[in-house]
Amino acid sequence: MRYLHTMIRVRDLPAAVHFFCEGLGLKEVRRRDHEKGRFTLVFLGEHGEGDSPQIELTHNWDQQEAYSVGRNFGHVAYEVDDIYASCRRFIAAGYQISRPPRDGHMAFVRSPDLISVELLQRGAALAPAEPWTTMPNVGEW
Repeated sequence: MRYLHTMIRVRDLPAAVHFFCEGLGLKEVRRRDHEKGRFTLVFLGEHGEGDSPQIELTHNWDQQEAYSVGRNFGHVAYEVDDIYASCRRFIAAGYQISRPPRDGHMAFVRSPDLISVELLQRGAALAPAEPWTTMPNVGEW
């Protein structure tokens, strides 16, 4: 398993990039604008892509009000060798999968403190399989 990134939501993207890059010395690793979803993702790290854990800044273009405490912090993400086995392990431990890995690639589970944890399949997505393909989303993530 490898730690990937922590996501936080930001209202002022240039100010946030300035803070983390100029203040902490991080570098912008990649940026993706999603016109259809009306958001931008900016990944910041110490080195190049995949060399270190990163901060993911999520800027929702239409967000006017300040985020409430807890809403501005998004999730931590981990790359796993087998997303289905990882989800089964969480279920066996008594945790509910908030967003099942219907696509064989991504799932979310929440910690006892309601911190969202994103699980991402290492490499190519696994073939869609039950019970995941028909399992509904539960709550927030």
